[in-house]
Amino acid sequence: MSRPVPKPGILDIAPYTPGKSGAGVSGRVFKLSANETPLGPSPKAIAAYKAAADHLEDYPEGTSRVLREAIGRAYGLDPDRIICSAGSDEILNFLAHTYLGPGDEAIHTTHGFLVYPIATMGNGATNVVVPETNFTADVDAILKAVTPRTKLVWLANPNNPTGTYIPFDEVKRLRNELPPHVLLVLDAAYADFVSRNDYESGIELVATTDNTVMTRTFSKIYGLAALRIGWMYGPANIVDAVNRIRGPFNVSTPAMLAAVAAIEDTEHYQMSRNHTETWRTWLTDEVSKLGLKVTPSVANFILIHFPLDKGKTADDADAFLTKRGLILRALKNYQLPHALRMTIGTEEANRLVVDALREFMGQK
Repeated sequence: MSRPVPKPGILDIAPYTPGKSGAGVSGRVFKLSANETPLGPSPKAIAAYKAAADHLEDYPEGTSRVLREAIGRAYGLDPDRIICSAGSDEILNFLAHTYLGPGDEAIHTTHGFLVYPIATMGNGATNVVVPETNFTADVDAILKAVTPRTKLVWLANPNNPTGTYIPFDEVKRLRNELPPHVLLVLDAAYADFVSRNDYESGIELVATTDNTVMTRTFSKIYGLAALRIGWMYGPANIVDAVNRIRGPFNVSTPAMLAAVAAIEDTEHYQMSRNHTETWRTWLTDEVSKLGLKVTPSVANFILIHFPLDKGKTADDADAFLTKRGLILRALKNYQLPHALRMTIGTEEANRLVVDALREFMGQK
């Protein structure tokens, strides 16, 4: 039978599979599988979004100027070196489309974001996976994997789904020892939740090199996941190249205006940071008391490791929690079959999960 055939490599890509959003049970359901903020977006962002409904007949401004300027004010950046997008995923695909092709290689770590191999292989390049150390990116392992065909390195810092990070000195070492033609992509989607003194999201490296970019998102701490808004800060040469393939209206006006209001509401932002830090510490301590290992996290989620004993595995825990309306993220597609990722939720949700895990572990 004659029919259109995808170009080579497309059917080798494992499609992205999001975490489940429903429990299939009656009663309340707490979705803790997608790293969404339990506090929701700023009321000011909601108001801006609703106000935009009066002019839905108008195309968006094609360069997201008002949002780029708002980001520039918030971080002290040149708006001309910012690109906005329909989620940071779109930026990642833009970068792969711009810099990768057949015969090229792109590197990411074992438990890196699943969009990296999709973007890499979707452009005909080879996906190179390097090991981590203690669920954390290993700069030496990345450097060891570099070949003359390497064109791009994806580094999620902090990383999803492990919640780990590497300090800025290590990021600088990575950049310094990579060949100058290799693009380093610093995916800082979870940077807003980090309060460590040795962490930097990547702004400094982007400002001082012409081969590094940083990507960010409004989906996490700003609570605008449904609107799909991301952005990139990069050198002028990379911004120019990416803008040549970016669609002119890739960010809608309601999304743009909601994001401007969100980034300007610093009180709501700080409230979200404080909530995350308080309950991340509490959850880590309480879950650890149950005899379960928790990987230290700097993000808005924790990674919980389960034993291999029959009846106590991650699969068993997932089924047990789901029946109680508590939805965590199973991680088989991240090569973590014995762990579950839990988004930090409301106080009620957090306490319910700990109580349920206590029962699951036979301590109640």
